[in-house]
Amino acid sequence: MDVTKILDAKGLACPMPIVKTKKAMNDLNSGDVLEVQATDKGAKSDLAAWAKSGGHELLKDTEEDDVLKFWIKKG
Repeated sequence: MDVTKILDAKGLACPMPIVKTKKAMNDLNSGDVLEVQATDKGAKSDLAAWAKSGGHELLKDTEEDDVLKFWIKKG
């Protein structure tokens, strides 16, 4: 997958992963992919809902070694 930018939101509690994701997405062009890395379990549902409501596409999400990774395509 072609990732335009990686956002490290590990160790941040809700709502900071969403706040930082929103800020990072503002710097991207339509069609760019942002990889978000987070450790807050709440980020899974929060980021999925945020991406949908913002017109973005959650391409994939995984969890490995307690790190959640999300790939969001800017709408």
